Amino acid sequence: MITATNSPRFLIIQTAFIGDVILATALLEQLRVAQPDAVVDVLVRKGNESLLAGHPFLNEVLVWEKKAPGDAFVKYRDLWRLLTLIRARHYDVILNLQRFGATGLLTALSKAKITVGFTKNPFSRFFTHHVDHRYEPGIHEVDRNAGLLYPLGIRPHRKKPKLYPSPDDYAVARSYQDKSYVCIAPTTVWSTKQYPPERWAELIQTFPTDLIVYLLGAPTDVTVCETIRKLSGREDRVVNLAGKMNLMRSAALHEGAVMNYVNDSAALHLCSAMNAPTTAIFCSTVPEFGFGPLADKSRVVQTPEPLECKPCGVHGRARCPLGHFRCAWSIQTKDLELPPTELL
Repeated sequence: MITATNSPRFLIIQTAFIGDVILATALLEQLRVAQPDAVVDVLVRKGNESLLAGHPFLNEVLVWEKKAPGDAFVKYRDLWRLLTLIRARHYDVILNLQRFGATGLLTALSKAKITVGFTKNPFSRFFTHHVDHRYEPGIHEVDRNAGLLYPLGIRPHRKKPKLYPSPDDYAVARSYQDKSYVCIAPTTVWSTKQYPPERWAELIQTFPTDLIVYLLGAPTDVTVCETIRKLSGREDRVVNLAGKMNLMRSAALHEGAVMNYVNDSAALHLCSAMNAPTTAIFCSTVPEFGFGPLADKSRVVQTPEPLECKPCGVHGRARCPLGHFRCAWSIQTKDLELPPTELL
């Protein structure tokens, strides 16, 4: 436990993508138990701050503007602004979950009393403590993040990530919850982590005809979701909500679903953070990397074929390097169908 004259001040840095920020919320839950008097701030990239709005364990969310149209240097100018701000805050502890140079430099120059990060960060030699980050079977990303607490003398209990949608978010979700429904988040940033639209449509055809299907995604996913809706032949029971629900409203909708179907994507972690029933489809990646579902009721579905090319990397790719994409096409919809018990 960290002691200080006043309540110890923490900064958690996670400026990666949506899913990474969601998984980092498990650390907030662990800190709350181990150091309930701590004042905790979090630094995220611009666009992800809505995930933490109104979080009951957070003091402030700092935002790093990494990109701006027509301004190639905004990332570095804003990093300098953040460094000035962080140094003035006199943090007792900085926990850097990122493994890249920019936030490593920010941590090293922060003037915080204790700085902890992963050895893969190129500036970790200048931290007061650094911890190994390894992809090992049975070790989830939340466990790797929790490893940053050990140098502080904290032996954390395993906690799930958790999000806190607002009353307004729940109110919007309730407007879609008058009947039993399934949520499908059919897209990802990386194509090789995405189950094909044709197969999503086939899966929808196996559902009972009185079950509503909500397709979720970003505004850029509207076209793909509309294609799936039309291919399913059940346009009257499939609702395309892509671009119509923000992340927290989607999280609230996931929570009440009979089942949520997701790829290895941010939507998977949304479901984990809401403890929502989850069927996670892993195409080119594997859950052994530490990004599998954490909900009490969850399952992973993968190809039954012993593909030597799977996994083809820790992250997805723009296209299958071998051109056959068997890691996705060989997953049959019969392996994804809703068990009768889910419909009770």
